Amino acid sequence: MNEYDSNRIYESVSKIGYEKTEIFNEANCYILNTCHIRDKAKEKVYHEIGRVKKNFKSKEKPVVIVAGCVAQAENNEMIKREPYIDIVIGPQSYHKINDTILNYIKKEKKQEQTDFDTELKFDYFDKIKNNTSKISSFLTIQEGCDKFCKFCVVPYTRGPEYSRSFHIIIKEAKQLIKNGSKEITLLGQNVNAYCYKEKNKIFRLSDLIMALENIIELKRIRYTTSHPLDMTDDLIKCYEKSKKLVPFIHLPIQSGSNRVLKLMNRKHTVEYYLSVYEKLKKANPKIEFSSDFIIAYPGETEKDFDDTMKLVKKINFINSYSFIFSPRPGTAASNLKLIDNNIALKRLKLIQDELFNHQNLKNKIMENTTVDVLVENKIRNQNKFFGRTKYMTPVIFNGEKDMEGKIVPVLITSSNQNNLFGEIKLNKNTKVA
Repeated sequence: MNEYDSNRIYESVSKIGYEKTEIFNEANCYILNTCHIRDKAKEKVYHEIGRVKKNFKSKEKPVVIVAGCVAQAENNEMIKREPYIDIVIGPQSYHKINDTILNYIKKEKKQEQTDFDTELKFDYFDKIKNNTSKISSFLTIQEGCDKFCKFCVVPYTRGPEYSRSFHIIIKEAKQLIKNGSKEITLLGQNVNAYCYKEKNKIFRLSDLIMALENIIELKRIRYTTSHPLDMTDDLIKCYEKSKKLVPFIHLPIQSGSNRVLKLMNRKHTVEYYLSVYEKLKKANPKIEFSSDFIIAYPGETEKDFDDTMKLVKKINFINSYSFIFSPRPGTAASNLKLIDNNIALKRLKLIQDELFNHQNLKNKIMENTTVDVLVENKIRNQNKFFGRTKYMTPVIFNGEKDMEGKIVPVLITSSNQNNLFGEIKLNKNTKVA
């Protein structure tokens, strides 16, 4: 979502004369779009600002803007901690960025914008054409979350759930496809909670998917991130009906222990998660899963951790993200007693060894098979191309020119934990999509 937001921010500031530069030291305005999911991400912000200070030590100082979720969570505290920062702007105030910059330049007074104006923001950006021209593009359809998991900062940085207009989303999708996109990933902090009401009609994520299905030039549809409670039957049915919805879903569970899930306020059980898993597998047996795991959540016992390991072994996730619990200020879990760091690190290593082993095995199985790859780009200074399988697995392979945007058959010759490697498999009778 930050990539999508960054593109929209640029399209806004271009209206007041700004252009992108690839030359760091030439910038007269530096915008850092931030994430607040983990503490390490927050500290990276200050390290990055330090790098900017060092680079511009003997040059005219640029306007320094911190945007995104760290900006929302920390607001004026950022300016107090690091006076080099000129503007702090939260993710629901991006529609104010042009005026905020101009006001700062005019008054040379530090600015802070962290109001929750989600509807006004989207109304503003809906009037600005999305010029993204990537083969695989992101498209935000929903923001915020009402679940209030005790560890999660999203409700405080992105606000309550808000769903964009169904018709505006389809219009923007068509613009992206006109720009050259062949794959669209629908985005939301809780994407499958998408619910847009218009008169007597309610539009859900399943309606968006089936509407995009009918756009000929579009080849693949993805969405992320999902919550198990919002995996409704109509959405599951899409995995039977849609030919363009990829058979891959990121479905975070966070823990394999019901006791820990209750402590987290996840509002679902392991049994419920597995029932959703079974429904999806029944709808499309080829579907694969990835997930998120928080290790050493306060109160997690050895038995709780063992239950998580059992779940990992049962489902064989194709890839997953796992981290030691990191308290976020303002959340319900922020003041809970942490588990000893040595125990936490030991558990993290065990879970990651298991997860990465699955990932390696999944990739190993693909060797000596031919897979369909959507070609995203040519690798700079190499006669190789980069693309992804339906399962999001990166593929690096030898190819021919003018392949970007095409789905091509690639013979996989080798693999590692994260990537597949191969050779293009074309003959006279082969057709590329």
